[in-house]
Amino acid sequence: MSQDTVRIGCGCGFWGDSAAGPAQLVRSGGIDFLVLDYLSEITMSLLARARQKRPELGYATDFVTAVMTPLARQIAAGHIKVVTNAGGVNPRGCRNALQAVLDRLGVKLSIAVVSGDDVMSELPRLRDRGALDLETGRPLPTHIISANAYLGAFPIAEALSAGADVVITGRCVDSALALAPLLARFGWEHTDLDQLAMGSLAGHIIECGAQATGGIFTDWRSVQAGWDDMGYPIVECHANGTFVVMKPESTGGLVAPATVAEQITYEVHDPAAYVLPDVVCDLRGVQLEDLGQDRVRVTGGLGLPPTADYKASLTWHDGFRCLVTLMIVGKEARARAQRVGEAILERTRRLFAMSGYSDYRATSIEVLGVESMYGPQGRAADSREVVLKIAVAHTDQEPLELFAREIFPAATSMAQSITGFAAGRPSVQPVVRLASCFVPKSALTVEVEVNGHSRVLSSASASSVVAARASLAPPPDFSSAAARPDRLICAAAPARPGAGPVSQMTGPSVEVPLVRLAWGRSGDKGDTSNIGVIARRTEFMPAIAASLTPEAVRAWLAHLVEGEVERFDWPGLNGWNFVLRQALGGGGVASLRYDPQGKSYAQILMDFPVRVPEAWTAPGGLLEC
Repeated sequence: MSQDTVRIGCGCGFWGDSAAGPAQLVRSGGIDFLVLDYLSEITMSLLARARQKRPELGYATDFVTAVMTPLARQIAAGHIKVVTNAGGVNPRGCRNALQAVLDRLGVKLSIAVVSGDDVMSELPRLRDRGALDLETGRPLPTHIISANAYLGAFPIAEALSAGADVVITGRCVDSALALAPLLARFGWEHTDLDQLAMGSLAGHIIECGAQATGGIFTDWRSVQAGWDDMGYPIVECHANGTFVVMKPESTGGLVAPATVAEQITYEVHDPAAYVLPDVVCDLRGVQLEDLGQDRVRVTGGLGLPPTADYKASLTWHDGFRCLVTLMIVGKEARARAQRVGEAILERTRRLFAMSGYSDYRATSIEVLGVESMYGPQGRAADSREVVLKIAVAHTDQEPLELFAREIFPAATSMAQSITGFAAGRPSVQPVVRLASCFVPKSALTVEVEVNGHSRVLSSASASSVVAARASLAPPPDFSSAAARPDRLICAAAPARPGAGPVSQMTGPSVEVPLVRLAWGRSGDKGDTSNIGVIARRTEFMPAIAASLTPEAVRAWLAHLVEGEVERFDWPGLNGWNFVLRQALGGGGVASLRYDPQGKSYAQILMDFPVRVPEAWTAPGGLLEC
């Protein structure tokens, strides 16, 4: 590659992703850097609990065992540098485990560690200052398991510039894993805001692995033939900030404007202010150019000065939960399943009272297979085969152990055809909830260790960075975001969903499902979900915008969404981003829903009826082309 070009591949989008991804990129990706993203909010809590049991743990062990052990020799021979957040809550423990493997293999790679994201010691001061949970507006919770700030890319870049072959971090923003190599290679400064925004966007696109190369694409038939060998994403980045998204040749998947656009919208809320520790990204003007042969050029992201705070993610223990599924077959399966669920809860509540236990804190019954996720829009009420899901939460573990024991007796005392017991009794799990808050950057000290030498990035240097950026332009005023014309909010459901302003159209009109007009992708952050909607053609945008209002979306999803719905315009992608507050029943393992991450929400919205001119559906019309 030329000196102004860097190829970065992402081989892991979450802890549990396939080890085939890193192997594919190392062996056939022609990459300079391999980045591996293992962390989520819930993963951090699991790692914290693992370290409590065994102090040497607390990191993503797959990185050492499934990636570096089989690939270390090829990584060293190919001069590929590795950047990962596999360090979790114990980056040094991860480093020690990897060093032991390298010593055994006789492979020499310099390992660096970036630490300083742990803010547990800062919590008393945050509480004294009146810090509030950003999700709920309430005081920070007690019983906190982990508390970690989302660090940026500059400490990682410093480690790379110091000669590290492998950089292991704790918590940082996912996109920083890819931005850091660009900082190190191109010498971008803190004040190169547009380049920082584009480098962050490159990282955002590839951070979830195959999701950027056709994984979970709306038009699944166009990629399903390659699902068994999906290509993992590569970004070929240039010194001016532009980049091309691609995948290794002869691998499955698809890199096209639609697949890249879907991933860009994933887990982004306001596209005008995607807040990261190194830069605030304005992604509204991002442009995608199809270069053919699974290559898409990305341009147009802009950068704004960052805020003076890090966002910190806190996980805390909040009781216990238990979830079970059973299959029920035959006529009236839905009604029988619903009644079985209710009877099991009634029975266990009676046994609770006899044993002196308090009532459940929360319960959830879902009948899967009859489109329960669609709520009032469901059309499959007469299914003769369903899965009953019962989930319960309690402050204490013992009552839920009783619940688990009382599931199987239903097979002989309730509805006929109950089955699905092969996996044994359901297990009781701790409930881990997510909270978040702001932490002043000046309060943290970040340390970079390379080859036995460490450098502390002091709070003073962090403050000077913020000051230097702020001198270029004022930081974004998020308090006035509600007044921007590209943002609409609905806090209450309207009348019939899908009833767009037909009067704006000339001639007869008809309703078609949104999927004929648009692609969609949904994601989650805590108890908030987002759905990105991208028009398949610019001609479709007025009709979509008229029907798919925040009020209509909230009405369509009213059985799932308890909070407000916001719609943000995304003109560069010919689309919109819908942000759904209080939409996941608490989110993550705190939720009792079968879909606690909103993975199904985009598909549910794809059935939304949009009113369009009847001429579009005629032979030769826009929808028939």
